[in-house]
Amino acid sequence: MRDILKIGGQEVESRLFLGTGKFSANRMIPEVVRSSGARVVTVALRRVDLEYQEENIAAYVPKECILMPNTSGARNAMEAVRIARLARAAGCGDWVKIEVIADNRYLLPDNYETIKATEILASEGFVVLPYMSPDLMAAKKLAEVGAAAVMPLGAPIGSNRGLKTRELVRILIEEIPLPIIVDAGIGRPSEAAEAMEMGAAAVLVNTAVATAGDPVAMARAFGLAVEAGRTAFLAGPGETAQYARASSPLTGFLRD
Repeated sequence: MRDILKIGGQEVESRLFLGTGKFSANRMIPEVVRSSGARVVTVALRRVDLEYQEENIAAYVPKECILMPNTSGARNAMEAVRIARLARAAGCGDWVKIEVIADNRYLLPDNYETIKATEILASEGFVVLPYMSPDLMAAKKLAEVGAAAVMPLGAPIGSNRGLKTRELVRILIEEIPLPIIVDAGIGRPSEAAEAMEMGAAAVLVNTAVATAGDPVAMARAFGLAVEAGRTAFLAGPGETAQYARASSPLTGFLRD
């Protein structure tokens, strides 16, 4: 059976989603995306300028990718809704990543306002992927109001600190009947593999790739890590044990 991720009725070939902020130059983006194998790429609407192609970041996203505008900069639900509607009107499609952040220090998402924005946009036919702090009740509510997936943070955005919310994300994977996409904080390919081994449907990475010494090579490393983690999850890792267990018999091949 083919292992295909489906979101909003659409098949997604790669389980690595890629962000486009923080790159030193927009011209790097096509090569980074292709090296990663990503097929979903997120962009901030404020960086989409249809009149000036050189400044229009959407122009650098390969055509085979799903363009997913995000509502970066929104501080409440209505601002997020307005940004999403503008993105659709600008021809960016129906996919949208909801970001509602009013906390200027830790940049943690406002789950309450995120739920409100998700409900409005889902009712308007958007494929809504909300970025949220990993809370089970909030995730259940997002599923109820029409989210196509849930995107809990692994650590504060842009921190490269890894999967600090591991146990909370695991609970969401177990309890929420939607794809769980770990977003924010993943800093190493090994951490992306860990999220996938847990059963995450995908991971979204930006800072770890954009700030690497060689973003193209790092993008490829993340693509391979996500594939390896998913394969391990499907294979079913063996059980852990408190005490050592010999992998080969310790007796029987020598005569006493």
